[in-house]
Amino acid sequence: TIFFTGCNLACIYCQNYDISQLNEGRSITADQLARVMLVLQAKGCHNINFVTPTHMTAAIVEALLIAVPGGLRVPLVYNSGGYDSVETLRLLDGVFDIYMPDIKYGDDETGLRLSGAKNYAEHASRAVREMHNQVGDLKVDSRGIACRGLLVRHLVLPNGLAGSEKVMDFLVSLSGNTYVNVMDQYRPCFRASEHPDLRRRPERAEVDAVTAYARRAGLRRVQM
Repeated sequence: TIFFTGCNLACIYCQNYDISQLNEGRSITADQLARVMLVLQAKGCHNINFVTPTHMTAAIVEALLIAVPGGLRVPLVYNSGGYDSVETLRLLDGVFDIYMPDIKYGDDETGLRLSGAKNYAEHASRAVREMHNQVGDLKVDSRGIACRGLLVRHLVLPNGLAGSEKVMDFLVSLSGNTYVNVMDQYRPCFRASEHPDLRRRPERAEVDAVTAYARRAGLRRVQM
């Protein structure tokens, strides 16, 4: 996994805020990034997972133009917050094997309020649809390791803030075989205390309700 400093979202509850908001990290060149990829492959990593790549796509492609001729062969993972440009994704068609976006919210108002992202739900749905068009449903190899396709993550927030049912309705419109990871690890971090509804972890019943709804909606590959 390779984490990039910064993020195009500003989630007030970010658990990695030191990297995403406080910009902790170090600068490296394209040659150095390519070398990191090749070292990870040599150590036996099953894939190269680029975390928060949205604002760094040009730099990643520049490094890949060095790493691939240098022997990089493992699948490449685009691990984003879902707030991606369709136009940029189309330029990346054929570059990434696995798309692993979050869909954080089912409505635009919450995306703006909690992540500072205008029209989040609209942009994320268009982006994830484009990702699915490129790579299809998630496929795994004989070892059970993902090798190509779309894997969507959704973090359950307390008090139904994420609009989870709308998210699941959208995902089933892509495919009943869309692989979705319903995540329960939310905890109040960073500036979450500024929002009364975010000051606690989601209850088990809230998470179970989202999972149950996803299956009732027609999603057949739901993981917790």
